[in-house]
Amino acid sequence: MRFVKGHGTENDFVILPDPDASLELSASLVSWLCDRRAGIGADGVLRVVPAKLSAEAGEILDRESERAPRSGDAQWFMDYRNADGSVAEMCGNGLRVFARYLVDAGLAEPGEFDVVTRAGVRHVSLGSAGDVTVDMGTPVVGGESWATVGGTEYTGLVVDMGNPHLACVTGDPVGQLDLTAQPGFDPAVFPAGVNVELLNLVGERRVVMRVHERGSGETRSCGTGSVAAAVAAARLAGETRGRWVVEVPGGMLTVTLDGTTSLLTGPAVLVASGEVTAHHA
Repeated sequence: MRFVKGHGTENDFVILPDPDASLELSASLVSWLCDRRAGIGADGVLRVVPAKLSAEAGEILDRESERAPRSGDAQWFMDYRNADGSVAEMCGNGLRVFARYLVDAGLAEPGEFDVVTRAGVRHVSLGSAGDVTVDMGTPVVGGESWATVGGTEYTGLVVDMGNPHLACVTGDPVGQLDLTAQPGFDPAVFPAGVNVELLNLVGERRVVMRVHERGSGETRSCGTGSVAAAVAAARLAGETRGRWVVEVPGGMLTVTLDGTTSLLTGPAVLVASGEVTAHHA
C-alpha cells in the first residue's frame, strides 16, 4: 500500500492513493497508520478516490447538483478519517494537502477545481507551488454553549462547518491551557462530539488559537476550526466580513469572510512517500 505524508500548518496526514477504490479502511488500520510510535504518525488519513468509483461520493454529488449544477465536475473524493479511525465530514487543512497531492501527482492541473467531501463539494485554488485556498462554504452559526478545560468553563459560539465546532473567545492565555484531555461539552448540543477551539484576540482581525479535535486530540492546527474561530471573533467585533489571521501552534492561516462564504488560505506541504509493509496493511 503506497502512502504520501503531508501537513498543513503541522496538522499532518497520511495520504492513501486508491485509484480503483479497492482499499478497505478499517478503524484499526487507520489508527495504526496514525500511531506516532508504531505506525507512520498523523492526525488523520486522506484516502484519494475517483468520485465516479465511490457510491458515497455519487450520493453527495446527487445532493449537491440540485444546489450547484457545476458540482458534477468534481473528479476526486476526499475520504477523511480521524486518527482514532472514526469517519469525519470535513477537514480544511486536509483538503489543502489533498489538493496539493492531486497537483503534485499529476491528477489535477494547477488552478481551480472541485473536490467531493462528506460536507459537500468544495472549490480549491492553487498553483504548482505555494499556498492553497479552499472555499469552506457558509459557516452556520448556532447559539452559545460551553466547554470545560482544566476545571474552568468557557462560553463559546456554536459553528457548523460541515463538522461541529465550539469556538470560545477567552481572556485566559490559550498557551497556558491543558488541552491534552477531551474538554467537557454539552452532549445535548453536540450528540456526535465537537471540535473545541480556545482563542485570544491579539490585534485587529488577528487571533491566537488552540484546538482539541474530536477523534484526534489536540492538533497543531485545524482548518475548519480556524474558520470557526474567525467567525466567533468577528461576531464579537460586530462584523460579518473581513480578513482574519489565525495563529495556530503549527503556523499561520488566513480566513476571509465575505458575508456569504468563507475562504481558508495556508500552506500545504508533502514531506515523504513510501510503502506500508504488507503484514501491517
